[in-house]
Amino acid sequence: MSDTDGLIARIRGRLLVEPDTISDAANLRPDWIPEIPHRRAPVSAAVLIALVRRGDTLSILYTERSPDLRSHSGQIAFPGGKVDPGDRDVADAALREATEEVALVRDEATILGHMPLYYTGTNYLISPVVALVTPEAPFRPNPGEVNSVFEVPLDYLMTPGSYATHRILRGEKEHTTWKITHSGLVIWGITANLTRRFHDMALSAEGG
Repeated sequence: MSDTDGLIARIRGRLLVEPDTISDAANLRPDWIPEIPHRRAPVSAAVLIALVRRGDTLSILYTERSPDLRSHSGQIAFPGGKVDPGDRDVADAALREATEEVALVRDEATILGHMPLYYTGTNYLISPVVALVTPEAPFRPNPGEVNSVFEVPLDYLMTPGSYATHRILRGEKEHTTWKITHSGLVIWGITANLTRRFHDMALSAEGG
């Protein structure tokens, strides 16, 4: 077994085998608390943390959202979105979104596992799905949703020093998130927080 195969096996072994579930939405605590509480149930969403393999190199796939989108325009994100009624499960939703956003080929993706649910201050309940992707062609951004596609080497994301603190002022309250800077791009907010959770759970020497 190569070092790359061993790392992939280690990551798979640290992930949840089945999607995370929660029985009592009232006990959910979001990553930041809005001034006005939400009155509707959280919206189910799924994102794909795509572990891209090319030979013996591994990287994580990110997208830069279109500046024309109504929400989170121009931000760095994982492929993903709302879980639709026609999706079989959250993995199906994450793969569907990745296919729509970056032309990911489903047959080139293997689900490795899942991470714990992530509840956002904007009332989304996100299921992070981790997949190994071995692409035969470049990813192609859907211009209606994605401005660009890029990858960050896994070696970089495995280094704790690659993570810093990002401060956000919402109203009169300051919130903090993780921040990752790579090749002139800044990953922060939900995407950086999920990346750090992936690091702590699956990439670090100790494991989450």
